Amino acid sequence: MAATPATTFLKARAIEFSILEYDHDPRAEAYGVEAAEKLGLDPAAVFKTLVVSDEAKAHALALVPAAMRLSLAEAARALGWKRAVMADPAAAQRLTGYVLGGISPFGTKKSLAVVVDGSMTRLARVHVSGGRRGLEVALAPAALIAALNARTAAIAV
Repeated sequence: MAATPATTFLKARAIEFSILEYDHDPRAEAYGVEAAEKLGLDPAAVFKTLVVSDEAKAHALALVPAAMRLSLAEAARALGWKRAVMADPAAAQRLTGYVLGGISPFGTKKSLAVVVDGSMTRLARVHVSGGRRGLEVALAPAALIAALNARTAAIAV
């Protein structure tokens, strides 16, 4: 397995993680759900990484369980913004350095604020993109939250 900015980030900080790989189907549209299905994981423990914007110039990452949707209003509240929208896909890729479906919260090109759904804290282990489609990393939620200085809030619906 070739290193990604995400795995390099985790190794550099001595964060314990494991790697899970699967054959990504290019026709898949729900990348997190695909990862859960192909790896036999509970979708509540697989978190997708979404890029949101305040419609001005601020951007942030929002992590929600793969089978759920992001509440933009709750994400905005958690980030201290008036309003949040999904970031333009090109901007998301430019800011993170990752392709859609492979955006990891770790090792992004630009340092971004991070908010995670509070359900993450009730899990023993969580899975997030490892920086490319077909690659997931598994780690303790507390390690993810601490490494990213993430805020927790009820942002999933």
